[in-house]
Amino acid sequence: MRRKVLFLCIGNSARSQMAEAIVNARLSQEWEGFSAGTRPAGHVHPLALQALCEIGIEHQGRSKPADEFRAKPFDLVVTVCDAAAETCPVWLGRGRRAHLGFRDPAAVEGSEEEVLAAFRAVRDEIAGKVPALLREHMPDTAQH
Repeated sequence: MRRKVLFLCIGNSARSQMAEAIVNARLSQEWEGFSAGTRPAGHVHPLALQALCEIGIEHQGRSKPADEFRAKPFDLVVTVCDAAAETCPVWLGRGRRAHLGFRDPAAVEGSEEEVLAAFRAVRDEIAGKVPALLREHMPDTAQH
């Protein structure tokens, strides 16, 4: 049975969406990814979708409120905001909690290429750190 992980942020338009998509594309044998926001933006940022597409991940996400998942049991709930710059949401539902801080690429100012570079950098950071975190939260099958 697959474990369930919820990625939580404020707007649910970029970081949490990319984390959800990467988990569902690359770790779907062990994990099912979801994402939500405390103040959903109402859209998935087009540059987040473009950055995912560049690594072969087609994502059809939608910006969702955290309350939609409050009663759902998760194995792990991961906040993905940059704690230094933002107020991370607090999860009051079920599930172990963890934090991985990523800067908000949508907050980067500059040319479209500079902003896209920020989305790519955050995508790559998520693709490296999220699988490592999820491996830490897998039961050790060798001891069973």
